[in-house]
Amino acid sequence: MASVIPASFWNSYTATLQKLGISDPKSKFYVLWAKRFAWFLNGLPFEQASRDMVSAFLNGLAKEEQIADWQVQQARHSIEILLDKHLKLDPGKSLPCPESFADSVVDNEKLLKLHGGLIKRFVSEIRVRHYSIRTEDAYLFWIKRFLSFHLLKNPENLGAPDIRRYLTYLAEERRVSSSTQNQALNAIVFLYSRVLRRDPGDFADFSLAKRPVRVPTVLTKNEVNKLLAGLDGAWQVMAGLLWGSGLRVMECVRLRVQDIDFDMHRIIIRDGKGAKDRVTVLPARFVAPLKEQLAVAKRIFNEDKAGKIAGVYLWDSIERKYPNAAKEWIWQYVFPSEKLSVDPRTRLVRRHHLDPNVLQRRIKQASLDAGIAKRVSCHTLRHTFATQLLQSGADIRTVQELLGHSDVSTTMIYTHVLNRPGVPVASPADA
Repeated sequence: MASVIPASFWNSYTATLQKLGISDPKSKFYVLWAKRFAWFLNGLPFEQASRDMVSAFLNGLAKEEQIADWQVQQARHSIEILLDKHLKLDPGKSLPCPESFADSVVDNEKLLKLHGGLIKRFVSEIRVRHYSIRTEDAYLFWIKRFLSFHLLKNPENLGAPDIRRYLTYLAEERRVSSSTQNQALNAIVFLYSRVLRRDPGDFADFSLAKRPVRVPTVLTKNEVNKLLAGLDGAWQVMAGLLWGSGLRVMECVRLRVQDIDFDMHRIIIRDGKGAKDRVTVLPARFVAPLKEQLAVAKRIFNEDKAGKIAGVYLWDSIERKYPNAAKEWIWQYVFPSEKLSVDPRTRLVRRHHLDPNVLQRRIKQASLDAGIAKRVSCHTLRHTFATQLLQSGADIRTVQELLGHSDVSTTMIYTHVLNRPGVPVASPADA
């Protein structure tokens, strides 16, 4: 067991980790995973650990709800270093890569070694089509998992049965949601159609993940006001626009100065979902707070300009047509981050917008503090916008346009959360 392994062994293993560039505090977690593996072996020496034993250990970790996928990947890397680099064993005999686990644990180093050129082509095709960085990251995530599931085989040699098997595995074994399965499907289709330039074949008979039909959670005006009272500064203004203008969270954080039209009381959403522009209302209640936020943004902009910081991120087409636009006030984010960061694509130091994940956490915490007994997220405020518009007598087509829905059937879901949907009948209990 781990208790009989001398401290000198773990000190030596830590030294190996540090030589490989894994320093504190990360190396401490690597040691913890290795010790947990030793406990799993129950006294059996590392040298006698079989491939199946390592596989059983990692699969056991993957089934524990409190352990995330990245932690399982870290554990696998820890054991790989322990057996291959530290003890100089043959990893082919002891390091697992079972299909049932391969999509959770991606060996990035090996993947890039075998398919680095393919990954570069994939990223290039994504960027040529001006997909967002979030879509790029999501698609790349699924392509890596797809290749890992098939033991890093050349995708040229994989066909419809292999795609079908992976999509079925996601639904039946990993139990992913229908939207997650669809995202994986879109990434794989993009890989074959746009990068490999080949027809992936007919794989339409894969097992579909169940698509739940849920009524959206909405808040009352009183609940929204309680939630907003628990926020301050830019976070309160952003939450107010999610509710008052029906914005999606990324549409809100990506707002630029020129998108706010105070005279016309409207907000222009540029490059929204589906790469579409639309116009929505600017609530009079948030005009004054929004102007105060713009004053904060203008001060930050002036400081960055004096510090010769690279301009804000712009689409390639805009940068080519207007080379100086990135440093002009009208293109700046309404909600700039307090800190500078490195642009993941250009590697330039820029001022990005506020983190949408932080906004999510702030809204969730504010709802808890307000004692709202509902599951509240940023999208809940958008649902509330639509529902309250319909309650006030707005036409369903108008609401559809304000929300940016392509199909009115998507907007119709909000009729199910009205006080009296459909024919206004009274409950027999109230008769």
